[in-house]
This record gives sequence, C-alpha cells and structure tokens, in this order.
Amino acid sequence: MKSIISKPFFLCFAVAFCWLNAVQGQSEQQPINLETALTLGGANNLTIKEFKLKQELAAAELTKSKEWWLPDLYAGVTSHQLNGNAMNGDGNFFVDVDRQSFWGGIGLNATWNFGDGIFLAKAAELRSEAAFHQTAAEKNHALLDIIESYYDFLAAQLYYAAYEKLATQADTIAQQMSLQVQIGLRLQSDELLAKSNYNHLRVEMLNARNDWNDAKAELTRLLNLDPYKKLIAVDNILVPLDLITGMAPPSIYDSSYQKRPEIKSQTLTLASLNQAKRTTTSGLWLPELQVGTYGSYFGGVFEPINPTSEVNAALMWKIPLGRLTYGGTLQKFNTQIGLQENEIAQTKAKINAEVMASSMQISTYKEQIEISLEGSQMAEEALNQTLQRQSLGMVRPLEILQAQEMFMKSRLDYLKAVASYNKAQYSYFVAIGNNL
Repeated sequence: MKSIISKPFFLCFAVAFCWLNAVQGQSEQQPINLETALTLGGANNLTIKEFKLKQELAAAELTKSKEWWLPDLYAGVTSHQLNGNAMNGDGNFFVDVDRQSFWGGIGLNATWNFGDGIFLAKAAELRSEAAFHQTAAEKNHALLDIIESYYDFLAAQLYYAAYEKLATQADTIAQQMSLQVQIGLRLQSDELLAKSNYNHLRVEMLNARNDWNDAKAELTRLLNLDPYKKLIAVDNILVPLDLITGMAPPSIYDSSYQKRPEIKSQTLTLASLNQAKRTTTSGLWLPELQVGTYGSYFGGVFEPINPTSEVNAALMWKIPLGRLTYGGTLQKFNTQIGLQENEIAQTKAKINAEVMASSMQISTYKEQIEISLEGSQMAEEALNQTLQRQSLGMVRPLEILQAQEMFMKSRLDYLKAVASYNKAQYSYFVAIGNNL
C-alpha cells in the first residue's frame, strides 16, 4: 500500500519537531541560590580548575624530584667488527686485523649528586605545598567573584520584579482614568498622563530586564554553565546577612597574615628558593658518587664467550670555578629571594587595604540599610494611601507618578544597600583569612 504522507511533508514535520525541541531546551530554567552557585562554582569554575591543574603539576614535579637517587638499569647485546689496522697498547700497529667481538648482559649506572638531589627535592616539596595554598587562595577569589555576581543577579531580578509590579499598577490606574474620563469625572489630560506614566514604567522595566540579562550572562560565565540554561534566583527577598559576628580580634591584621593562603603560599615559595640556593652554597661541599657495574658474556661472535663483569666507582668533589669567580647563580638566587620577599610585603599591604576597606564598607552599608529601609517603608505606605484615594477619584495623576517614583527609588536604594552589605561581609570574611 502506497503511503499517503509525502516526503516534503515528512521533512517539514521533522524540521518543526527539531525546532520545538531546541526551543524547549533554550527555555529550560535552572533555579539557583547562593549555596547552589557556590557548589557549581567549586565544581565548574575554570579559574579554580586551572589552579587545581597547576597544583597537580607541582605534585608531579615533586614526584619527579624524588627519582634522583634511583640508578639506571640497562640490558642488551652489542657486537663489534674491525677489518684493517689496530693500535696496540705500546703504540705499535697491527695490520690486516680481522677482529670481532660480542657482548650480552645487564648493567647499572648510578650517579648521586648529593648537593643537588637533597636540596632540590626539598625545594620541590615546598613548591608543591605552596601550590596547594595558592589553589586555596585562587578558589577564594573565584568564589568571591561568584558571590558578588550572584547578588548582582538577584538584585537585578528583584529590580525587574519591582518595575513589573509598578507597571501593572500603572496600567490598572490608566484604565481607571479612562473610565473616569468617559463618565466625566476626569480630564483627558489626566488619562494621557497616566498612560504616559505606564509607558515610562514599561521602558524602565525593559531596562531592568537588560540589566538582569547582563548579570545572568556574567553569572553563567563564572559558573561555566550551559548558555541555554535560564537562571532563575529562587530567593524572592534580599535580606542582610550576619556573617561576621565575633570576627574582629584585637590583632586582626597579624592574624590575617597568618591565615591567608596567599601569605602561606608565598612564604613556602620563599623557603623553596632558599633550599634551591643551598645547591650553590653548602651543597658545593658535598661530593658526587658514581657507580657503574655490569655482568655479561663477552668474547668472539658467539664463541668463545666467557662470563665477564666490571665495577667502576668514583667519589668526586667538583670545583665550579665560575661560581667561585663570578657567583652568577648565587646572585640570581639572591635576587629571586629579594623579589619574593617584596611580593610578600606587597601582599600584606594588600591585605591591610582589603580588611580596612571591607570593614568600613560594612559600617557604611549597614547605615544605608537602616535609612533606606525606613524610607522604603514610608514610601510604600504613601503609595498605598495614594492608590486608595485614586480608587475614589481623589488624587491627581501627578501625585501617583511621584508616589510610584519615590517608592521605586527608595526600594532600589534598599536592595542595592543590602546587596552591597552582604558582598562586603563576604569580602571581609575572606580578607581576615577565612576560606570559602
């Protein structure tokens, strides 16, 4: 029986089905809160992954540094053939020589440079430990960026929701004005002003949506998520945190230096450089031990072959005249150590600034929250009373516009202050040496 479904129809149906699946994938929502963002950030953030790989590289270098004392084994066969002249031990030449030999066995060569092996292995161990703390430091910075991005995203979502609510109110008011104009209770100018206010709030709502989308894109980038995921914050309110209660010891700066992973990493790197430097100081007095041995069968090509063994050993002190004359390697280490000490001093100054700035920000934003909350509550009450009088036809449109505008400004002031306050608390939390 011939199919009644034509090929063009089937092709169009397949294309439409794929398009619908793509649209559904694009519109898939992913609820998110701060805890989820931090979990995803710790798993997916590319900066954190980069420093974890660097930590693994340092661990691999440490493993490699431990190989210095192990000998090299060799095994195999060799053959030798000579036709022509050969010199004897006393300098005489033998002519028309036809010489053949065969060697087959196993041997061992080992060189122990105690000056380099001991100190460089210790230096590699310190570098590996430093990489661990550096990874912790970069993870703190990356997660702090995610926290700030999340609060920007949440605040932008709440901004948009507030404008959307006001736009809905303005639309209702404009419709009420239109009815009141029709029955002669209002002037047409009142209706036009109300509709203009509604359009204005729609534009502001679209601007807020753009800001929300920008914040969403940045958070998606930091979390390394599928760009087709539509992030939605599950929090519908923004409240001040109480994260830093009791986190202000008397010697706050000194304790911050001791706890910050950046300082730990840089201090261990400095210790690593000092260990490596010892290869050009006390390490010069340590000898180098060389041992070579083999056991084999040696003789003519396959016969006669006899067991043969050999052992060579040497204990040598090397005298580097270049080091004693110019000391370039030692100067290089001294300069690297000086640079590292300077970097530690710069990091301490940066920590001072971070602790000072974040603590003052917390105090300022806390005051802003108190002021803006009171102002927001008063503006909300004023707006509610204005809307009640509007339903009775006892208020001018300009009053409604002003009440909505003041409410929106005070609301945004409060949300911005809370978001900044929470971000400052996390900044202070990390600045005084805590890990996220």
